[in-house]
Amino acid sequence: MDNPRFTDYDAFAWIYNRHWGNISLNTLPVVERFVLKHVPAGGSILDLCCGTGQMASELSSRDYRVTGVDGSQEMIRLARTNAPSATFIVDDARTFGCSSSFEAILSLFDSLNHVMNIDELEMVFRNVFQALKPGGVFLFDVNMEAGYRKNWMNTATNIVEEEYVCAVCCSYDSKNRIGSFRATLFQWDDGWKREDITFYQKCYTKNEILSALKRAGFQRIKSLSTDEDLGLDIVGRRFFLAYRTE
Repeated sequence: MDNPRFTDYDAFAWIYNRHWGNISLNTLPVVERFVLKHVPAGGSILDLCCGTGQMASELSSRDYRVTGVDGSQEMIRLARTNAPSATFIVDDARTFGCSSSFEAILSLFDSLNHVMNIDELEMVFRNVFQALKPGGVFLFDVNMEAGYRKNWMNTATNIVEEEYVCAVCCSYDSKNRIGSFRATLFQWDDGWKREDITFYQKCYTKNEILSALKRAGFQRIKSLSTDEDLGLDIVGRRFFLAYRTE
């Protein structure tokens, strides 16, 4: 499958690595509670949409056998530096192929919101189902409507450093349920060089996600809100646990 979308992350990878890469580690308490205590030492874990590899680094340090998959070649280049003990593959979440199967698969920090329609999200779920060992668990989190309304409604963030500047503006189209992340980067290299980047996210409903998981083959599924079910100070994000029972 041709993939014109995820290669756009290459230009953003270096600043993501510096300012956003560690945010996925905020999910560690959830990963520990629902995944790691069920995966034996030396077990195999796939970090799907692994970004620049900070979670893969943490899991590798705990002696898990970690594979990271991301569609951005530049993200993977940085991930290999951040987590040299892990194995990394440049591939598409909808169509990736691995030579081995996994006890657990993670996709964190709203990575799957970047898959822009439900048919393609179901492709991801089917691919994950095939890559899991029987009894394996799939954990992922997504931004929900309340999260987009709280955090994406015409919000702006600026990062100013001596050698670069990044201006970010987020917006949310509630009618079409699409979030837009627009970043303008200025980086000094014998003169200021400008890069304009736009990413989109799709807001799915809980029922849309549950239905797609079931169609992909998952039968045992849990849905957990960050605030009400997990007691986290995060509004509008939801974790899903899906088990391959066969």
